[in-house]
Amino acid sequence: MEDDYYSIESILAENQKIQCTFKVDVPDMGHLDGGKTGDIKALSKVQLPLWMVYILIYSDYADFTIPPPFSARVRNALNAEATSVRLSALVGQGGLWYGFGRMIMRLLNDVPAAELSRLLTDTFHKRLPEVIDQAQHFASLQGTAGGSSRGGDASIAAFREGMDGTERELFQLAQESAKRTKIWYEASDRGRR
Repeated sequence: MEDDYYSIESILAENQKIQCTFKVDVPDMGHLDGGKTGDIKALSKVQLPLWMVYILIYSDYADFTIPPPFSARVRNALNAEATSVRLSALVGQGGLWYGFGRMIMRLLNDVPAAELSRLLTDTFHKRLPEVIDQAQHFASLQGTAGGSSRGGDASIAAFREGMDGTERELFQLAQESAKRTKIWYEASDRGRR
């Protein structure tokens, strides 16, 4: 995921909401809390999009809690069996779990940021071989069924539903690469023997 102002993935990742606890009273901003009151009082907990939280945290108006997609429960599940966790279900909006994690890292101090970075990297490394393996498998299914695999479509959809947006992109690239490799192999002299 690019950190580009015009990147749709960055926009979606920054639009995720996290819970903030205000340190000070903020007058005339109650609409952020659903319009219940005119002011936001100190110690009020409000769900705000990440792009807005940057300003509040850096201005020392609020603190935030680590969002549920990166909670201890999720970390334990990822450490136990990373491939069984449905990352897309953790964040919604296209399932950009890795991108959201990178955005959260910007708000953390050195040690927690390093821990989150390690979690993101380890999860990616553990899940990548399965993503590539499944992509190659489904590419071979499509190649043997004359260009489409009716039986494989449901399996592809079920597997892909749990993948993060980054993993889905790699899945498509690996699948296309496997198809092109097969076409090249069949067209070359080695495939004719």
